[in-house]
Amino acid sequence: MNQRERQDAIVALVKRQGYAAIEQLTSHFDVTPQTVRRDLNALAAEGLIRRVHGGAGLESSTVNTSYSTRKTLNLDAKRRIAELLASKIPDNASLFINIGTSNEVIAEALDDHKGLEVITNNLNVAATLQHKEDFNVIVAGGQVRARDGGIIGEATIDFINQFKVDFGIIGISGIDEDGSLLEFDYQEVRVAQAIIRNSRQVFLAADHSKFHRNPVVRQGNISQLDALFTDRRPSETICRLLENHDVTLHIA
Repeated sequence: MNQRERQDAIVALVKRQGYAAIEQLTSHFDVTPQTVRRDLNALAAEGLIRRVHGGAGLESSTVNTSYSTRKTLNLDAKRRIAELLASKIPDNASLFINIGTSNEVIAEALDDHKGLEVITNNLNVAATLQHKEDFNVIVAGGQVRARDGGIIGEATIDFINQFKVDFGIIGISGIDEDGSLLEFDYQEVRVAQAIIRNSRQVFLAADHSKFHRNPVVRQGNISQLDALFTDRRPSETICRLLENHDVTLHIA
């Protein structure tokens, strides 16, 4: 078993049990405590587990990781995903860009495009694209979340419902094995649902860590997507769901 396989197995074990001690992992994988600690630290840095005293536990299902931490988690993977997704967006297209750190990286990757019309409920996306004189950047109204610059609420939903765009670009906090798309904030979910309804094609950007998280609020289902952009091949269960619903899988 190589390092990646062992780390994937650790995540699966922690997910199954809810907690795993260093001593248990040392015995189970027949490696040293130092190796287990390195694995746990690496997995925690990726947001796949929560490092606790003497072992590891699951990420919370009710509280998201802080915005400042999420900005740096799996950044290289997010950049690869962003470049691949941006390559599928033609010039002179209209698009929604939703809340999320992956979507903010996608906004950066769209810098070389021409003539885009971008409707967003993410102040960071708007700030990234505001210098593009040939873009038409429209910011949704509503309540601004201080922690991440996301805009949510009934006014945001009403605003989004005025449009019908070529592409809806969404992020997610977790993807369940049954295909459920999961989030932490029900108000954010309602805005994302409006984006999905009002987009001709829906693109989801999600790095590999999102397949191991279980937030509490259901946003939708994989079946509502046209394409999934990620950096590692998902489980066979997820791949079958994508195939059954004609969702194109792009691996960066």
